[in-house]
Amino acid sequence: MSGGFYSRLAWTGIHKNRRLYLPYFLTCAGMVMMYYIIAFLADSPLVASIRGGEMLTSILGFGRIVMLVFAAIFLFYTNSFLMRRRRREFGLYSILGMNKRNISRILTLETLITALFSLLAGLFAGILLSKLAELILMRMMQSTTTYTLSVSLSDILQTVFVFAAIFLLILIFNAGRVRLSKPLSLLQSESTGEKPPRANWVLALLGVLILAAAYYLAVTVYNPIDALAWFTVAVIMVIIATYLIFIAGSVALCRALQKNQRYYYQTRHFVSVSSMAYRMKRNGAGLASICILSTMVLVILSSTGSLFIGAEDSLHRMFPRDMAVTFTLSDPEYCTDDQLAQYRALIEDAVEKPVSNPLEYVTAELAGLQNDDGSLNIYLPSSRGITSNAYARLRMLYVFPLDVYNTTMGAHETLSPGEALICTNDAPYAYETFSINGGDSLAVRTVEDFDTALGAESSIIAYFVFVPDFTDFIAPYLALDPDEMLNGEITLQYQYSFDIDADRTETDAIVGRLFDAIADYVYPDEDTHCDDIVSYGLESQMERREAFYGLFGGLFFLGILLSLVFTLATVLIIYYKQVSEGYEDQARFEIMQKVGMTKPEIRRSINAQVKTVFLLPLGMAGLHLAFAFPFIWRILHMWGLVNLPLLIGVTAGCFIVFGALYLLIYRATSNAYYAIVSGAREM
Repeated sequence: MSGGFYSRLAWTGIHKNRRLYLPYFLTCAGMVMMYYIIAFLADSPLVASIRGGEMLTSILGFGRIVMLVFAAIFLFYTNSFLMRRRRREFGLYSILGMNKRNISRILTLETLITALFSLLAGLFAGILLSKLAELILMRMMQSTTTYTLSVSLSDILQTVFVFAAIFLLILIFNAGRVRLSKPLSLLQSESTGEKPPRANWVLALLGVLILAAAYYLAVTVYNPIDALAWFTVAVIMVIIATYLIFIAGSVALCRALQKNQRYYYQTRHFVSVSSMAYRMKRNGAGLASICILSTMVLVILSSTGSLFIGAEDSLHRMFPRDMAVTFTLSDPEYCTDDQLAQYRALIEDAVEKPVSNPLEYVTAELAGLQNDDGSLNIYLPSSRGITSNAYARLRMLYVFPLDVYNTTMGAHETLSPGEALICTNDAPYAYETFSINGGDSLAVRTVEDFDTALGAESSIIAYFVFVPDFTDFIAPYLALDPDEMLNGEITLQYQYSFDIDADRTETDAIVGRLFDAIADYVYPDEDTHCDDIVSYGLESQMERREAFYGLFGGLFFLGILLSLVFTLATVLIIYYKQVSEGYEDQARFEIMQKVGMTKPEIRRSINAQVKTVFLLPLGMAGLHLAFAFPFIWRILHMWGLVNLPLLIGVTAGCFIVFGALYLLIYRATSNAYYAIVSGAREM
């Protein structure tokens, strides 16, 4: 046989199965396009050069790996739908005299056509849209960009190599399956069908128990560090449970529906339920995949979207003023009013501009483990480390002079010896007294909101303690051996933060002058270090804003791209599921029409089947999202998101939008299914 004969057979096979191949071509091209765009942005010098670009490049590099793994898995998955439909055709080729080497040659040519189309179309679209993606990303990062279209040859070659390897593996897999199959089994593959599996209540119950355990973890793990550690475990449990429930549980559901005579023996239910019963193992796996992908889209978009939308709010909560200068002091003797005035003058002289809304304070910082009676133990545990259980009792302690509270909050509180004011960044302090290491107890009066004014947002519960005799209170703890304390020696800090009217250029100049002035003070000459300041730091809200948007903007942008890919995968699974099952059910519906079933009754039967099948994954995805919400909230709290109403609103909005899109997909695929089984269209 000539090479042209095989080429015609390959092209004819694709053309005759165009209803299956066209979505596959578009999906492959879409995967190529997305991979190229992510690779282009990850390697873009422009992205790397902006403020926050280093973090953004790392995020996009991680996204490239995720995209590669998902593309390989998903293209193998969708290719299986194609091969299932083509088995009968390959069996016919065998009966007509072709050997398996000839069929493998046809498969090779079909794979080459698919790969060539996918790479050309995907790279063309990727190159065209890469600049648009860069513009959107720069806008999200609040940065500027050029409007010159650029092409990365290295990323093109990398994309070609990656997807050529994937298509080669798919070809090897398909050829291997053909070589291991018998011609007669290939020819009868579509008519054989599946035996209706028995309802496996054990597996269904196991799935329910695993899912319940995962949900229990989600709602009972309060510690953010524990939540981060257990999140991956819970995700794996949910995936396993979802597959068990949809595979074994869907069989049980069909059996229960068949036993319900009032439901089953209706025209619109009889055909649909009996059809589902003959393919529930494959049907359940497909539905579980749809549910998992839908959940991934909802979790990714709601979490990254909340971080990005709430970035400005989180920034102002954590850094309420434009600039903050921090000195770590060596001794409380440098906390006198005269010394603090000297520090303040040093900073204001270097700024060379009027400052507004100043906040000045001295604090002593240490860590401890809370006991059942509310007292704090600041010694290192005997295990010489913090276990996961101990972390739940970890508290950060910030001790201030009482004047700091009154000045900051505009209050006029007074304290007697043995009394203290306490504010927390969590629930109100629940004890009447406070003590450290079993020392003297202080009578407690609780106050609120100081942490917000200070900008002290943390995933660790913090206590802000105000005492009338600051130096006397912290003196005993300064004398402790740092090696025996939970976080080393006590840290004594002076902070001066303020707002200033300055643009980006002026801010950079001010930061430079501040660093120079402080360095000259701390290091009077090459070999001398001042006695009072151990170390110093300077934070600019403007620089922090760029870091925030570099991180959260990059995560949100990557989340959008991955969500588009996962949504595309969901659409394709639903489409292939409907089309492949439509061809399987076509003969059944033809028989039903011959015995009197009308096309309106077919439409009602199809709607009943599709609603029963395809609304289940959406409902289960919503349930997964609801129980994952506490996990998501605690993890995002570690990233600085403290606006719970915002997270709730974004999550609800994502579910509504995705649900509307899902229903449109359901409508379109049910029409495709109806067109096949009713005989309205032929291949």
